[in-house]
Order: sequence, then C-alpha cells, then structure tokens
Amino acid sequence: MTVDELFDEWERAWSGRDPARFEPLCAPGFQYEDPLTAEPLLGPAALAGHAQQLLRAFPDARLNRTGERLHGGAFACAPCKLLGTHREALGGLAPTGRFVVVHAVVYAELKDGLLLRARVFFDVHDAGVQLGVFPRPGTAGHRALLMLRGFGLRG
Repeated sequence: MTVDELFDEWERAWSGRDPARFEPLCAPGFQYEDPLTAEPLLGPAALAGHAQQLLRAFPDARLNRTGERLHGGAFACAPCKLLGTHREALGGLAPTGRFVVVHAVVYAELKDGLLLRARVFFDVHDAGVQLGVFPRPGTAGHRALLMLRGFGLRG
C-alpha cells in the first residue's frame, strides 16, 4: 500500500463511520494521539472507540484531504480537514448545532507500510470558537477574556 493509499483509507475510516476499517491500517503496537486524548491510545480498537465518540457528536463528519502528503523514510504527514455539525454531547459540551471546519495535520511513523504511530495536530481553540465555547477574536468578550488572563487590551 502506498502512502497515498494508506491516508486515503485513513480518511475513509473516519468518514465511513466503520471502526473496523482502522484495523488493517495499523501495525502491531500502534499508538494514536490528538489534542482530545489525555494520553496515547494503544491499538486500533482504542482508536475506533475514540472515533465512535467523535462521530456520535458529529454524525455528518467527514475527513477530507487538503494538500499533498509528504513522506520520506519511516515518516509521513497528511494535511486534512474535518467537517461536521455538532449534534450530540461530547464530553461535557452540550450539542451546539454548529457546523465546524477543523484543519489538521496527521504526522505518522510507518512500519512495513502501515501506521505505527499517528499524531493529529489541530487548533483546539479555533474549534472552540467555532462551537461558541470561546468568544470570537476582536469581540468585547474576547477582550474581556484577555484582560482576565492578564494580557490587557488589544486593538
């Protein structure tokens, strides 16, 4: 399987809501991390459980490629974006009904053409702003939050 085929299948696993699709993509000893995981998830079953929680909260979610995948040796990365509407509770956050677009980069270590480690990087603050958890930059609420945090007023 080429790197492009591997990441195409990764996107299909997320978008297709079929947790079994992660298993053939993962090497033995697979680990996964993203800003919403407290510690690395071990194995494709743990990743599938994490994905199911996110997909319950965003039932129309889909993961799309946004640029060229880069790879060399045992490492690869893939830019992508997750799009979806927040319809169910996630953690302590009640459904907002808001549509979000979260850009991300998947950085992976490969072993024998499979994913050994995958770390997904995305801007949690921007996702929070889109969901209405944080005030939009430039608003009075944002300036008040900055003042409370000790950053003073910004123009």
